[in-house]
Amino acid sequence: MTAKELIQLMPAAFKPEAAGNMEAIVQYDISEPMYCVIKDGDCKVAEGAHDNPTVTIRMADDDLVNLMTGELDGMTAFMTGKLKLDGDMMLAQRLGGLFDAARLEA
Repeated sequence: MTAKELIQLMPAAFKPEAAGNMEAIVQYDISEPMYCVIKDGDCKVAEGAHDNPTVTIRMADDDLVNLMTGELDGMTAFMTGKLKLDGDMMLAQRLGGLFDAARLEA
């Protein structure tokens, strides 16, 4: 699975109960940039770069897939430089709990 395909699965794997009343824009700076808008208990994804993301996640496509499917630990990825963040780091730490990893596997 590609990182783009994984991000496109995110709305179906989204757990609105875990997000509560969160409003955020998560920019994924990958080979084909995409972003995720979390608002009103919903998750939508779009291609391209958002003008004002809450957090930007920069990493290689394969690393993002491994991170989101639970094969790569977020803290390890961050400490080894595989994951770079700009913006709300606390939000970035919560992202894993907002999605059902089993539903992100094709």
